[in-house]
Order: sequence, then structure tokens, then C-alpha cells
Amino acid sequence: MAEQGSGADRTRPARRRRWLRVVLVVATVLALAGAGAVVYVVQLAGRFNANVHRSDALSEAFAETASPTPSASSPSVPKLSKDTNILIMGLDSRLDENGRALPQDIQNALHAGDDSGGFYNANVLMLVHIPADGSRSTAISIPRDDYVQTAGFPGAGFKTKVKEAYSYGFAAKQAALLGEGRPNDDATYQAARDAGRAAELATVSAFLGGVRIDHFVEITMVAFYQVALAIQPITVCVNRATQDTFSGADFRAGTQQINAQQAMAFVRQRRDTSDPSYDFTDLDRTRRQQAFIVSVLHQLKQAGTFTNLPKMEGVLDAVSKNMAVDRGLDLLQLAQQATSLTGGNISFSTLPILGFGTSPDGASVNLVDVPQIQATVRALLAPPAPPAPKATRTTAAPTAAETSPAAGPASPSSAASATPKPATTTYADWQGQLQGGSVPCVK
Repeated sequence: MAEQGSGADRTRPARRRRWLRVVLVVATVLALAGAGAVVYVVQLAGRFNANVHRSDALSEAFAETASPTPSASSPSVPKLSKDTNILIMGLDSRLDENGRALPQDIQNALHAGDDSGGFYNANVLMLVHIPADGSRSTAISIPRDDYVQTAGFPGAGFKTKVKEAYSYGFAAKQAALLGEGRPNDDATYQAARDAGRAAELATVSAFLGGVRIDHFVEITMVAFYQVALAIQPITVCVNRATQDTFSGADFRAGTQQINAQQAMAFVRQRRDTSDPSYDFTDLDRTRRQQAFIVSVLHQLKQAGTFTNLPKMEGVLDAVSKNMAVDRGLDLLQLAQQATSLTGGNISFSTLPILGFGTSPDGASVNLVDVPQIQATVRALLAPPAPPAPKATRTTAAPTAAETSPAAGPASPSSAASATPKPATTTYADWQGQLQGGSVPCVK
């Protein structure tokens, strides 16, 4: 007769069954959560791409058809198949993408006047070059007052500030459509906006030496403000205390955290009204804009926002309703492909000027040497040189100092002092390259 098992022996199968049920429940929950995450990603991507204003300006500017928008629900994201150039255009208009005046509370926060100011000038122009091999990206700021030859709209060919190509293209198209008897409605307005974008794209491309522009992103001041609201507080750093009653800037020296309204002042400041001897110019404002982008990229990376879609949701919702892009650009997929951008592996440069001057109509402009500009752009966009081959290491006979017992091992303190210090993040002026990956301290 078999010996009867103990109570402990009898409970083991029951425990195993309970654990199996627990494991199955957990696995089911995880599977459902994973499926829910996929649905969430697809819905978020769909909502984002639906909110963004799509424009045909790129094909109008260069008479080529943009590629179709990639599927946001693709299970895997391929690497970039070619180097990609994106022109970022920041408008100073106090209107939204539909030409409506901004709410008064936002106008107050922008500290930039009412909707009677600004018009359609591209006050921020930045060409971002993203290599397909994942190496360091390059951003080139084009000073807004550079005196250049216009292109891309009827009657173009005259010289003006580079930022004004947009407004000239807009005005020419709007006048032509109204002259044909078209109603002054949203369709006419949007057609004029596309013409303004096309004029800016064509003018910038020609100025830089025929640089190919694959995509563009247009953002308004309100989009910038709403993104800042979504990610505030933002860490920035300035070299010295400074104030400006025009932009509302009031910053102490050093690293500090600022809110969205202060962020607007940070990127718009171009003078110091507290100290007339402080030589603060529009080019220093360009450097501020670069530093702000680097600081935000660094902050979002440190917080894991790029890999946490719920965290990104507020940012995406904020920016998508107040921006325009070409039809072939999927920003979510680009963020996954262009890891050099989201990883902070990017450098920023500002194109050089010869000095300040006055145009025939009395406007203050930046004088530029076009061949120098185009040579600078070619150098910045050129692929990096391959690393030099490493020299073969030979073992030399030890010196007396190395073999002497008196020398002994290096102390921890001496080893620490021998460790190279991290590269500085302080930039005295707007010249030279500003590197990503940290919080820069700027003028």
C-alpha cells in the first residue's frame, strides 16, 4: 500500500496552479497593454498628423513632387536613406495659421505687440542637415537681415532682407488672386501663404548656393510659446545679468530655470536697456535661439521624453495646431530616425556677415559676401573626414622613474587631476560652433 503524502506535498500542485494562473493573468495584462500601446501610438500619430497644416509649397518652390507621407503605424522605423535638409522657418506674425488674431492672454505672454505687427516675415531661418549615417547633425542659422536676392515669385530678383521673401511672395500671390476676382476667403489666404513659403524656400536655397531642401517646418510664435508651456520649467544659462524692456527679458547671470513667458523673452532679446555699453545685437539673439534649442533637447533627453510617448503628447498637441510642414514630412518618424537630433549630437553655426549697412530704401541690413556664404555652407554640409589611422604602438624600455620604487602608484588625487575637464559650454559671442549635449551658457 502506497504511503500517504504529507499536507505540504498535497498543497504544492495547488500552489503551482495558482502561480500559473497569476502568470497567465499578468501575461494577458501585458499583452493587452502592449496592444493598447500600439493603438495609442497609432492614434497619437494620426491625431498629430491630422492637426498639422500640410503645404504644397515645397513642390511649388522647386517644381518637384514631394514623396508621400510614410505610414505612422509602420512596425519598424528604417534609418534615413539619404542625407536630409530641413528648413525651419519661424514667423513673427501675431496671427495663427488661419490668419486669425491670437487671444489677448497669449499676446500678453508673447510681449510682442498686437496682431497689427510682425506681418509674414521669417524672423528665424535655420537649415538642419541630418546625415543618413547617424553622425552629427548640423544646424545653420541664417541671420534674418542678410541682404540677398529674392527668388521664387513673380517679379523676384531684387534684393531685400532674406526674411522678407515670405511676405513678398505672400503679397504677390494674394494680389494676383484677388485681381482675378477670387474671393478674399480662406482658400485665397492659404494659397497666398503657400506662395510665401515657396518664395522663402527658393530664396534661401539660391542664397546658400543651390542647397537642396527636402522638407520644411514653419512655426509661429504661439507654437513656440505653447511648446514652452508644455515643457516648462526650462534650464538656460547667460553669461551676465541683462534686462530688455522691449522683449521683457530680465535674467540674472548663470544657470536658471525659466517659464514659458520668460522663454519668449530669452529667444527674442536683442538689446540690453539697462546698460547702453552692453553690445547686444540681433546676431546674439540668433545664438540665444540656438542655445535654447540645445537646452530643450538636452532637457527632453534627460527626462526620457523622446522615448515616452505620453510625455510627448502634450508637446505634440501644443505644436501641431500652430505649424505647417510639407506633405512628405512625418515628424514622429523623423524623430525616431534622426537619433543624432534627439540625442543632442548636433552643432549650430551662424553664417558670417561683413558688417552692417543700409539698403537703398533706408532699411538696416547685414552686408554679406555671397561666395563666402556658399563656401561656408559647403564646408559645414560636407561629410566629416574619416579618422586618421592610428599609429602602431611600440613598447619602449621603461625609464628609471617608471621603475623606481620611490615613484609608486599614482594617488587618487593625482589621477583625478590628470583626468581632462569636460569641454566648456560657455560661448562669449555668436561666432563659432555651439555644440549640443548640455546646457550652453551664452551672451
